[in-house]
Amino acid sequence: MSRASQLGLSHSVSPSPAGGEGRGAGETRQANAPNVLLLGIGNVLWADEGFGVRVIEEIARRYRFGPTVRLLDGGTQGIYLVDDIRWAEVLVVFDAIDYGLPPGTLKRVEGDEVPKFMGAKKMSLHQTGFQEVLALADLLGDYPRHLLLIGVQPVELDDFGGSLRSEVKAQIEPAIHLAREYLEAFGVEWEDCEASETTDYRDLPHPSLGLEVYESGRPCIEMG
Repeated sequence: MSRASQLGLSHSVSPSPAGGEGRGAGETRQANAPNVLLLGIGNVLWADEGFGVRVIEEIARRYRFGPTVRLLDGGTQGIYLVDDIRWAEVLVVFDAIDYGLPPGTLKRVEGDEVPKFMGAKKMSLHQTGFQEVLALADLLGDYPRHLLLIGVQPVELDDFGGSLRSEVKAQIEPAIHLAREYLEAFGVEWEDCEASETTDYRDLPHPSLGLEVYESGRPCIEMG
């Protein structure tokens, strides 16, 4: 029985288009180097909802990787991430998750437990969508062999235009540390880079939405 069946999810699935990026499409890869996807999901416009994207942004600013490692700002794309998920053999997801823990708490979940937390409580539109994209990837035969969720318990979500609260922002560095620790077993090398180096933003947050720029652009609200 597939993971999708175990989750009670059902989909109408169309065949993969020619040249699709799933492993079943026959994409070649370097021997002994698994395809690794570091994925941040969430919405930077809603305070702590942007945690996952901000972690990816920070990793992209500080590190470079080999050709089998991808960084992706998944935003709230939901089902549109399926080809990226199918490509990955090792998937690390960063997100704001309602674990029922004290605000600002960082927690890692691994393997088959991950979808349960992604859909346990609907905090935003993207969580249900991501649970479904995992199920769809499984139905298509390309579910990641290794799956890790690094999530933080949010402090505030209902603040349009707001940024990460201090307790959540403080967990960006520990989240990166957990990812590095996990990926050591797969031989992933994190090469330090200079902040001045050019970043390819095709799959990452646009510079105009960078954390510092974003926070400096919000007008102050004066209380009368």
